[in-house]
Amino acid sequence: MTIADIVLETRVLCDATSTSLTDATLLRRLNAAYEEVIGKILGMDGMWQFDDSNYSDFPIGVATLVAAQNDYTFDSSHLFIERVEVKDVNGIWHLLSPIDTSEIGEAMEEFCKTDGLPVYYDKKGSSLLLYPAPTAATTTLTSGLRVYYQRTASIFTSGEVTTGTKVPGFASPFHIVLCYKAAIPYCQSYKKDRVALYEKRVADLEKGLLDFYSRRERDERDQITMGGVHAR
Repeated sequence: MTIADIVLETRVLCDATSTSLTDATLLRRLNAAYEEVIGKILGMDGMWQFDDSNYSDFPIGVATLVAAQNDYTFDSSHLFIERVEVKDVNGIWHLLSPIDTSEIGEAMEEFCKTDGLPVYYDKKGSSLLLYPAPTAATTTLTSGLRVYYQRTASIFTSGEVTTGTKVPGFASPFHIVLCYKAAIPYCQSYKKDRVALYEKRVADLEKGLLDFYSRRERDERDQITMGGVHAR
């Protein structure tokens, strides 16, 4: 479904017009529904790492390091940090190990206090902390930090609604879930008799959506591990 189709269908579900359910309100509710759906997909456990198909780049961030600085800000749209790498002075990339302050058995001021090639990283709010802080003698500073992450939806803009051609970046059989999710708040105020039906429809669609994404890695063989059988 295109965004034009989604807008039309949502208003039909509400018996609403562009006056009773304005473009701005509808866009806000559709984007909230979109981000919620993408959040559910990202929460699925599987080897296939989902990314909204509307993005034109891979979810990999590259940043320049600063000598003796261990605090780097990352974009709030990076919902999950999957791995962090730094490049040494010889151009070789090194995978950093995640660590939490609760795991550090000494004063933070003393932990990795001698600058060098980073070995660990910690996440604090919107900051990525590297330990030890990099040096120019051990680390390639320019574009020397690489972060792999998962991100939220490529939400709709008002301009894209006007153009009307953009489609949600997840499996097309489930696009209509956005219509039902966005219709529910309106119906809670003006069409209360429809709420339970639409909530049931959302639950059914989301179950199908998550079942679909949980089986995406069909090309992988089932494996027997020390933890038992990993079933697909």
